[in-house]
This record gives sequence, C-alpha cells and structure tokens, in this order.
Amino acid sequence: MSEGQARAGGDSDQQAGGVRSVRRAFDILALLTEDRPVITLREITESTGLAKTTALRLVQTLEETGLLGSHPSGYTAGPALWRWAHLARSQWEVSQETRKVMRDLADRLGETVNLFVARGVHRICVAHEESPHPLRHVVDVGDEQPLWAGASSKILLHDASEVFLRRVAAASPQGEAHVERLRAWATEAAGRGYAVSSSEWDEGLTAVAVPVTGRTGKVVASLSLSGPSHRFPYEAVERFATELAEGARLISGQGFSHPLSSAV
Repeated sequence: MSEGQARAGGDSDQQAGGVRSVRRAFDILALLTEDRPVITLREITESTGLAKTTALRLVQTLEETGLLGSHPSGYTAGPALWRWAHLARSQWEVSQETRKVMRDLADRLGETVNLFVARGVHRICVAHEESPHPLRHVVDVGDEQPLWAGASSKILLHDASEVFLRRVAAASPQGEAHVERLRAWATEAAGRGYAVSSSEWDEGLTAVAVPVTGRTGKVVASLSLSGPSHRFPYEAVERFATELAEGARLISGQGFSHPLSSAV
C-alpha cells in the first residue's frame, strides 16, 4: 500500500469515527424529553449501550458546547439548545392569524385541528389546536407521519409525480403495489375538494382534510380535523369539510408558507 493510499484510508476511518461520534451525541440528546428533562450517566449508558468512559467523554463535549448542562441529578438541556429552539420556533411557527382560524375551528367543531406540510415521504405537523373533549386526538408540533396513509396525505399528494408516488408506496407496509391506491386517493381528493380517512394510520381515528394553497394555487399544506371515529358520523363529514374549506380559504388568503414544506 502506498503512503497516499494509507493516508486516504486513515482519513476515511477518521471521518467514519467522526460521524459515529456525532450520531452517538444525538442519541444522548434524544434521551431528553418533557417527561424526562434530566438524565443520569447511568441512564445514558443503559439506553445507548455505550461504555461509561465513551459516554462520559461525549457528555463532557456536549457540556463544553452548551448542548448539555450540569444538574444536581445529572444532565439537562443546555443553553445552546435553547438558542436553536428559539431560532427554529421563530422560523417554523405559523402566524397568529393562522392559529386563530384553527382555534376557531377547533372550538366550533369540537375536534382537533392540525396543519401538515409534506417533507420527503412524510408529513409534518407544523401547528395544531386541540379538541376541548377529554378524549381527543393529540398530535404534537414536529410529529412526523408517513404519506402513505391518512386524509392529509391524500391532500398533500395532489401534485405528486409518478416517481414520487412510487417512493411513498415503497415505504408503506404494502410496498410498491400500494401506488395504485395512492394515485386513486389523490385523484378522488382533488375531485371533491377534501379527503377522509378512517383507521388508516391510527386505529379508531377518523380525519377530514382540505388543501391550503399558496400564491400560485399549488397545494402547500393540509388542514385537517381529527378525532374518535364515533364522533365522525357520515352526515357530519360533509359539514366538517365545508367548515374546514372555509378555514383553509382564509389561511390561503393570508399567504401561508412554511420553510419545512417541500414540493412533491
């Protein structure tokens, strides 16, 4: 092996090790949740499978960069994460006008209202207003769901190319054979102006969705109403769709756009 080949191999090994360390660091940060805002070194090693010395080295680096902070009981989110969260919120949070439209719909119709945008082969919730009922559908902002099922997916696939539909189908449990159904769903939703799903993604959940369009008239988001199926009788779906369509018209008129949305 030449010196150049050896050096190239060494660089490759270092790059692989660097990527592995970054992944491990993110695995540690991912352990922090609202239910577990503080983590201990023992929890880190047990959850990640890392050796104690490796975990400690990564934790120290995360502390130095401000991504983790020291806590009497262990480690918690550091100030750098707050800066990033503040930046993400300022860029991703939808306008107060849009939130008001969604809140009015949730209060008037009594179910959870969500706003989804397409991102790759997934849809991401960028805003939600919860139902006033104790038993309700809960989707958090940032939650990612697949595009191969659900009322919102049928809306967001409106302008999807054949190639993209096959990508979405391939990610589904049915595989590429699912492409025919996806195409039919998108065509049907475009024809009647709204989409409905029942137990396609969550068992016992029904959703109604309508398109939100951008300035060019292209579908940029899906506005949906979701809740337990027993509260979505057939005769109510049409009314829900009509109310949602009016809400979507208002949101579209406000010039809705979102940095997470991507053309499919």
